[in-house]
Amino acid sequence: MSPADGPATETGPPRPAGPLRRNRDYLLLWLGAGVSALGDRTAAIAYPLLMLWDGGSPTDAGFVGFAALLPMLLVQLPAGVLVDRLDRRRTMIVCDVAALLALTSVAVAVFSDRLWLVHMMTAAFVGGTASIFYRLSERAAVRNVVHPAHLSAALSGNEARTRAAGLLGQPLGSSLYGVARWSPFVFAVVGHLAALVSLLFIRRRFQSERGRSPLRLRAEMAEGFRWLLGQRFLRAAIGLVAVTNVLFQALSLALVLIVKENGGSPAAIGVIGLVSGLGGIAGALSGSQFVRRLRPGPVIISIFGIWTVLMPMVALAREVYLLAALFAGTSFAGAVLNVLAGVYQVRMTPDEMQGRVGGVSGLLSSGASSLGSLAGGFALSSAGSTRTVLGVGALMLATLVAAALIPAVRDARRVDDPDEHDVPAEKSGEAGEPEKFGEPGDPGEPEKSGKSGEPTEPGEPGRGTAERAGSSSDSAR
Repeated sequence: MSPADGPATETGPPRPAGPLRRNRDYLLLWLGAGVSALGDRTAAIAYPLLMLWDGGSPTDAGFVGFAALLPMLLVQLPAGVLVDRLDRRRTMIVCDVAALLALTSVAVAVFSDRLWLVHMMTAAFVGGTASIFYRLSERAAVRNVVHPAHLSAALSGNEARTRAAGLLGQPLGSSLYGVARWSPFVFAVVGHLAALVSLLFIRRRFQSERGRSPLRLRAEMAEGFRWLLGQRFLRAAIGLVAVTNVLFQALSLALVLIVKENGGSPAAIGVIGLVSGLGGIAGALSGSQFVRRLRPGPVIISIFGIWTVLMPMVALAREVYLLAALFAGTSFAGAVLNVLAGVYQVRMTPDEMQGRVGGVSGLLSSGASSLGSLAGGFALSSAGSTRTVLGVGALMLATLVAAALIPAVRDARRVDDPDEHDVPAEKSGEAGEPEKFGEPGDPGEPEKSGKSGEPTEPGEPGRGTAERAGSSSDSAR
């Protein structure tokens, strides 16, 4: 990858003359990232099947899963720095090539019946690392590919695409594995190849022009932290969402035990996952409407309120259809939160800091999620499913109260309010040149000192996403 001096393509987003569905570059980006994500989900399901059914062990499967998730802790911060410095299109192309090569090596190893644990772990780690770079680059690129008026709809479509990939990936991966053990990995290779080709046909630049400067990894990661912590709403929202992510990890683990205790089967969990995924897709598709009409503070508090009501009901539910409905409700709300988080973060963050802010927020919001599974396992073993879920509901209630009491959350305004810094994109002085986006009047400046020394936020809005907050809220997928 070379510094951000990408190919000689058009700059700025397309004119807002037509609807988003006619934006050729966005559709190519959306479809390419979608098939890539579907391929990754398919391969992710196949890895544990491969280790458990073909000479491996649960321990081996755990090692491969650990290797796949390790980049979430090790790579996000440096990836954010590099995404802000390098040409984003070229970064995504390199990610597709790296994932393609890693998955091809796995497919060949499986086909030739030469499985080696270290090889599987290495391939999973490379795939996870490439996925992080790709995700951060794509999210940062969207504001440069679409017109500002289409940003919320574009990110809503991206969220729906991600949830659809997760919904389809599990049954597709297991079905392909049943046909031929190597076929899920070949499918993933084809997905990355299609994504790579789509990137080659996109005309727009993925970032604004920027100068070159020496790489200062530690200092630039610190800049991302400072900028994000200087935004009162983002700071508070990410902390709250991190708590909900931990709670949902414990709740998901409790669901498996609840189904088992009531005589259910793994198929029942699959049905619940399917219905929950459909709820998430519906929430993602409607998320842009909430973003356009409502302030982020009340939306976050309302979503926390919905989760506070639905979580304890899981402890009392026994029928699969009722559990499915409850998790569909949590997923719907979580998807709306992810869209809100994504739109706010992308609009507020300066283009040259998109990668770093995305990496920092992802680490802070989801880095502690593994603790939820650990704590949930101990709680389920000692207190049982009913008490554990009720305890999760009580903690969710405390989180709701905290959100309602924090002024930065309660009073947060939309980033496009007239008195905020998110001003319309400037038009070029040359006739016929398209409007530029991605350079609104410094919407993401850190807090500045106001009257009486109190810091003031630019518009005081915010964000958060569940594994989902690639923004900051992965809570209820």
